[in-house]
Amino acid sequence: MRDTFVKTLLEIAKKDKNVYIITGDLGFGVLKPFWDELPNQIINAGIAEQNMTSIAAGLALQGKTVYTYSIGNFPTLRCIEQIRNDCAYHNANVKVVCVGGGFVYGSLGMSHHATEDIAMMRSLPDVAVLAPGDLVEAECATKAIYEHQGTCYLRLGRGGERRIHDKLENFAIGKAIEIEKGTNVAVFSTGAIFDEVFDACEHLKQQGIKPTIYTFPTVKPIDKQVILDCAKTHKAIITVEEHNLSGGFGSAVAEVMAESDVKAKLVRVALDDRYSCIVGSQKYLRQQYSIDSKAIIEKIKENW
Repeated sequence: MRDTFVKTLLEIAKKDKNVYIITGDLGFGVLKPFWDELPNQIINAGIAEQNMTSIAAGLALQGKTVYTYSIGNFPTLRCIEQIRNDCAYHNANVKVVCVGGGFVYGSLGMSHHATEDIAMMRSLPDVAVLAPGDLVEAECATKAIYEHQGTCYLRLGRGGERRIHDKLENFAIGKAIEIEKGTNVAVFSTGAIFDEVFDACEHLKQQGIKPTIYTFPTVKPIDKQVILDCAKTHKAIITVEEHNLSGGFGSAVAEVMAESDVKAKLVRVALDDRYSCIVGSQKYLRQQYSIDSKAIIEKIKENW
């Protein structure tokens, strides 16, 4: 996803000289093509993410479209006040980009585990929150937030994610994407953890269990219509996210269902409202905190 994002943004910036990217002193390898081709449209703000965000707001209020770029929690939680006060409040065209949502940087410990970012960002008024599931969605999301007026959050994986789509037609902020039509249980996924959903559902097919599958590249605004339609035609909805249980994608789905008269059960697969106190690979941490394909299989079977 990371490489796809940079490639797509470079194509956009070549056509629009008002597009800038500001990095928090990292990503030099992947950003090298941008440095080489558009040196006047990229800024290294140093290890000073709060300043990075305020610089972006200032540029945006002068007519620029600015992408801030860093890993894990650094472009979000570290500078949430600047995003709120300097960017979102003024409807500034600042696009906050996190490379490494969830447990991507699992071996670096709790400080690098981005597991509260969706909750924080979606609580800010008028901020669009996107978490693409593969590189095709990442490309579409990068283009979509460029066209979108106002502050956005783009949560990316690091790379190597399973490709879901050959291509996408009519991608739009706020729209879920149907992957497979099934029965009884609908599985909603956001972000790169779709890898686990895919493995779980492929395993279940061998047992004659075929759930409906949707990917939600947008968490805010959420696709209410898809949620309500599935809640009317399925016994249960299972949400899957690489994020804390509180305030994230599953909570967004729960809010929609709570304000309707649908009878479907909601089951959320997420980090069980705790900090990760262990370190390891992304795959290992997903297993340790029961958000992997095995946990998804169990939840689907329990509610089938």
